[in-house]
Amino acid sequence: MRAAVLLVALAACGGSKPAAAEPKRPTQIAAAKRVPIEDSATDPDDGVDIKLARGHMEVAAVSAGVDPHADELTACYMSKLNKRKWLGGHVSLHWDIKADGTVTSVKLAESDLGAHEIERCLLEVARSATFGKPVGGDADFALPLTFSVPGSAKGKPAIWDEDQALRAVGGQMAKLDKCAAKAKEPQPENVVITLYVGPRGLAQSVGFSSNVTEIGEKWSECASKAALAWRLPDPKGQVAKLAIRYRAKP
Repeated sequence: MRAAVLLVALAACGGSKPAAAEPKRPTQIAAAKRVPIEDSATDPDDGVDIKLARGHMEVAAVSAGVDPHADELTACYMSKLNKRKWLGGHVSLHWDIKADGTVTSVKLAESDLGAHEIERCLLEVARSATFGKPVGGDADFALPLTFSVPGSAKGKPAIWDEDQALRAVGGQMAKLDKCAAKAKEPQPENVVITLYVGPRGLAQSVGFSSNVTEIGEKWSECASKAALAWRLPDPKGQVAKLAIRYRAKP
């Protein structure tokens, strides 16, 4: 069994003279290989996120930093997938880089993967990447990825909408409020929790993302243990997937 890891687009952020990118979009590829990217005029709807501020990263510089780690990104998914063919989704890794090329922040800005151990591995790989200097000052960029198991359509989970998710979780999210103090780490902000629910309403897997702050490893470990202890409605013979936003009480 092989994973399909699709590098959807490169989002090079910043600069009054940004380097636009338009990826060639295969439906699936069997390893985390860089999709060829060519400089071209960028349409606002092509999936590339350009912010006209600060500096910007050239596509070639981003590729040089990311490409050597493509197989490691695939391995994060494959080595921890086990028999969970229903586990998959989209991830967006986000780097902040100083003008001298120093990486100051790497966060999981988006993820509906719902697997803390895979997300943590992806972040470890992302933090090991090094890049050249941005053009024009401090910059940031995002790398979207998609993970799935080819031929697993029949095993896809049922998706619970926001109302179903809120009813299912109820007040159990309050158990996460103690994690910041317990982990002795800053409380992450604007956290999206993705959770899979299996037979008898038992949580099967959980993951976290935030487009505002980095999520500390100790906090995510604590939150993962708490969320996996939740009791939820039984999805009746299938696995269900839900997403819910968490904001800690002040």
